Amino acid sequence: MSFSEFGEKDYEVISRDWEVLKASAQKRCANEKEMEVVRRAFDFANDAHRNVRRRSGEPYMLHPIAVAQIVVDDIGLGYKSISAALLHDVVEDTDYTVEDIREHFGDKIASLVDGLTKMKNVLDTEQKTRGTDITQQSLQAENFKRILLTLNDDVRVVLIKLADRLHNCRTIEHMPEHKRDKILSETMFIFIPLAHRLGLYSIKSELENIWLQYKEPDAYLDIKARIDREIEGRGREMAEFVLPIEEALEKAGFHYELKKRVKTPYSVWQKMKTKGVSFEEVYDLYAIRIIFDTDPQSAESERDQCYHIFSIITGIYRYMPERLRDWVKHPKSNGYEALHCTLLSNSGVWVEVQIRTRRMDDIAEKGIAAHWNYKRHGIMGEGDYEMDSWLDRIKEILVNQDVNAMELLDIIHKDLTSPDIYVFTPKGEQRSLPKGSTALDFAYAIHTEIGNKAIAAKVNQKLVKLSQELTTGDKVEIITAEDGKPQPEWFKFLQTHRARAVVTDYFKTQRKQSLEYGRTTLESAVKDLGYEADEATLQRLEVAYDVDSRDELYYAIAMGQVSLDNLSDVIKRSSGGRLSWIRKMFRSESKPEEKPADTFIIGSMDPNAPRFSIATCCNPIPGDAVVGIKAPDGTITVHKKSCAVAERIAARHGDWVVVPKWLEQAEDTSFLVRISLRGLDRVGMLNEITRRVSLVMGVNMRRLNLVAEGGLFEGDIDLYVNSKDILDKMIKKLASIEGIENVSRREL
Repeated sequence: MSFSEFGEKDYEVISRDWEVLKASAQKRCANEKEMEVVRRAFDFANDAHRNVRRRSGEPYMLHPIAVAQIVVDDIGLGYKSISAALLHDVVEDTDYTVEDIREHFGDKIASLVDGLTKMKNVLDTEQKTRGTDITQQSLQAENFKRILLTLNDDVRVVLIKLADRLHNCRTIEHMPEHKRDKILSETMFIFIPLAHRLGLYSIKSELENIWLQYKEPDAYLDIKARIDREIEGRGREMAEFVLPIEEALEKAGFHYELKKRVKTPYSVWQKMKTKGVSFEEVYDLYAIRIIFDTDPQSAESERDQCYHIFSIITGIYRYMPERLRDWVKHPKSNGYEALHCTLLSNSGVWVEVQIRTRRMDDIAEKGIAAHWNYKRHGIMGEGDYEMDSWLDRIKEILVNQDVNAMELLDIIHKDLTSPDIYVFTPKGEQRSLPKGSTALDFAYAIHTEIGNKAIAAKVNQKLVKLSQELTTGDKVEIITAEDGKPQPEWFKFLQTHRARAVVTDYFKTQRKQSLEYGRTTLESAVKDLGYEADEATLQRLEVAYDVDSRDELYYAIAMGQVSLDNLSDVIKRSSGGRLSWIRKMFRSESKPEEKPADTFIIGSMDPNAPRFSIATCCNPIPGDAVVGIKAPDGTITVHKKSCAVAERIAARHGDWVVVPKWLEQAEDTSFLVRISLRGLDRVGMLNEITRRVSLVMGVNMRRLNLVAEGGLFEGDIDLYVNSKDILDKMIKKLASIEGIENVSRREL
């Protein structure tokens, strides 16, 4: 922020944006008295932020106006939330206090502003608690819990914060790069999953696209251009596809609205990445949404009317059975209800069709705000009960006194991002659990004592171990024994926070047993990797895992708080190995607005330069957009900007983020990458592929694994390249071979 006297144009733009907001607010306010509160909030904030500018040079007041606009238009909140959005930065950035807000606007608006101020403070300081005393860490944990408890107390704080984050991301180009990376990582780790769980799909989609635009700029521009070309080329085909559907629905007497949409660049990128498909293989690029008014006189329920429309449209077009998604019968845990199917148009294009009632659409667009509105009027669908169940589950996590702030972040993130499965008790009662849950998680979901005494389970009448992973539709019966009790190895497969917390509490009284289990587990894992579990190795592991004592390390392993999945990498990093060649590959970018603590110079031959390495989780190569993570010991690890591991670290420790740049292409240095290929098999195909790679491009292959079956082939090639430019050229060369349908880079 900066300060300079406002001119006439500054007051004009503030007035212009306020008039737009005022028009929206008047539609949402129940009476003139409520609208007067909004006007006073605007006047109060406008005066408090007078002559203050954002990094862009615009008047700061444009930001709270924009946040309030999102609150009313995209979320559908009322006058108190609109007022709190206008006032949300007053306490943080001016001399006014929460008590001043309370005096002028009452307890509720003051409470909302106070919650928003605390949330901003925690997000700005959370990552700095590392190395501080336990009292400070406990304070941060309690603050963070208090913020998230608003999901059950007053979720409007979180909703307004989502609006604030959306507008900050819309204007993120004015931030220095290290700050931008920290904000976007935090957004992907916390706010995008939160928007999804709260049903705010439009906000979620926009945040995802902004993330992709800055984290994978080349992919974003390429996919967006392809989507634009598709829209331009297929507009007439889509109109022809919709016409018979409209005629059939009108003939059947439905009152409906039909909307068209195209998949977002982020969702296309995500599907290409996770499914390993090309752009042309994204079947649901197009979608139409049928939103209909239910007939109160009809004998059919909401669900039956959705199925009725499904039967009408599948009588016109062929559908893909494996892509049928019935979220009417089994709503998502965020309350989302709809029936999705994918139809084949007459021109050969697959089109997704979403069928919703007006109530379902309101909840899908406005999320939890609409859920409460319908609940207040006594209108409840299946999805509303799922939303309440999820909120109860979150509250149970948050009231746990033993979870520190960092653990809480991880737990909430996992809960937000895990899709749910639906399983049944022997009596047919439905239970919702996170995907990946086991029979033992189910046992604890039923009752603590059933979990503690469980010894086996029956899934669909078949006897299985407690570690059996469940899937939607399973019927589960837990077998118990009077002398049954929790076992340390349960931590290896327990997935839900509640179950792990119960077992952790049990073993607090069994600490000696836990320490021995942790010791033997660690020593066995170290020896399995070919290392000696000697004093030097164990001391290095204490440092690497950031614990204060050997017993703390053993106990954390026994309790499942420390995973040994990446033990090999941890041992190698802690052994002091240094990749000296990489020193030539980077340089820092210095900007006037960046703080020295956020930059580093790696191209320097200074012997005091930090140790650094290429992250093995994402294997970036010269030309990739990268981010550096500087650990407390000074070591810098370089990741791809879109790397999930880097996102998690940056969300927790934003002050560790630095901005490396590739200095130049190193002709004598190669990086290992993997590409996947798929296509039609023919005589000579393998020879042509290897010739293009080795002779035409001069690239060295490390491994080739191609399998042919039924006239098709697919597989991977591991190669050494010295830049992304070389890799992109080679992918184009391979894609030009007759019969190859898809070539793409994938993670090692």
